[in-house]
Amino acid sequence: MKYVYELHKAMQEQNLILVYEGEFTQEITKSVLAMAERNMDSIGEESNVKRKVFNVMVECLQNIVKHGEGYKVGENYEYNAVFMIGKRGDEYIVASGNPLNNKDIEKLKSKLDQVNSLDKEGLKELYKDIIKNTTISDKGGAGLGFVDMARKSGQKLEYDFSVIDDERSFFSLKTTIPRL
Repeated sequence: MKYVYELHKAMQEQNLILVYEGEFTQEITKSVLAMAERNMDSIGEESNVKRKVFNVMVECLQNIVKHGEGYKVGENYEYNAVFMIGKRGDEYIVASGNPLNNKDIEKLKSKLDQVNSLDKEGLKELYKDIIKNTTISDKGGAGLGFVDMARKSGQKLEYDFSVIDDERSFFSLKTTIPRL
């Protein structure tokens, strides 16, 4: 039982508002968004800040639902991912993590590095270019998510890949949204 208290203390120390770990579906995504929105409403957050945070949350959750990969544990496949939102000083932190195929890392890293290399105007141009010239992928995305997250936050996207096994890694993404 001490574990529950230790987890509670850790969440308080990190100023975590919401943490969800498990399988993500469209229904669970809706529930997570609704809980986070209620929490921001209860602390009286300004609507323009809520809109930016909400937009980043939606993009993170959609990435998990559309692009997360399962991996075999014993006889079962695990699709567990994690999503969290916290508030630190004058900023919100939205973080997510999910398994993905190792073969997809270089392409994903390239997209993230491209987004992080651009300033506000460059992100705007890339966004327009993707809208004009990209078709929807078989997983339902056009590649706008990371661009939109960087535009809404005005910050670089932080990411990491941790090896799970020879075929899979765990992709972690963190976006910081200033309140000011």
